[in-house]
Amino acid sequence: MDSEQSIFEQHTRSYLDQVGRLDLESIKDRLAVAVEDRTITVPVFGRPYRVSPEGIYRPDGDPADYTTTVIVCRYLLHSTDVEPIPLRWQSFKDFPDAAPLVGYFSVNVEAVIARHFSGRLDRLRNRVEQLGGRPHPMELSSDLVVGFDALPRVPSVLVFTDADEEFTATSTVLFESRARHYLDMECLGMIGSLLVEQLKRST
Repeated sequence: MDSEQSIFEQHTRSYLDQVGRLDLESIKDRLAVAVEDRTITVPVFGRPYRVSPEGIYRPDGDPADYTTTVIVCRYLLHSTDVEPIPLRWQSFKDFPDAAPLVGYFSVNVEAVIARHFSGRLDRLRNRVEQLGGRPHPMELSSDLVVGFDALPRVPSVLVFTDADEEFTATSTVLFESRARHYLDMECLGMIGSLLVEQLKRST
């Protein structure tokens, strides 16, 4: 366990060192983040995380968990110099580089949401509201279609259809096709896992 923690700490330190070398003025508008002195504020599912050379901190002042740390740092480091325009909404499996992680995303993100909230549509609506989710105008014949701002330039949409007499519950998480310009597929998968964690909390 100590060895694993040490590896996490090394990775975190490496990420923070790279972030510390960024030209913050050149990224703040492109990534829609706030910059004050050497501190960057990055909203993750609506919650502001503070990034500084000392670490990444949640709104309550505690250190961010490792998953959020990686997502935030890669968001700051991965983006291209040219801001891509939004294109179409697509599922995780439709991204060109997603193939090695498609099974993980299907089993550990979409299937978990479907199973956990099957027959609990009202509870899912409550959790979505608490997380700042909002109805999405996408026209689909589903029980719930809601949008989240996973990161400022990486919106996502959760599509949920509850179980009935014939079919089991299903869920799909969609991203804009431009998401790959801001995060790699591993981090998009981690965003899915973070969404699951947030939705399941206190249910």
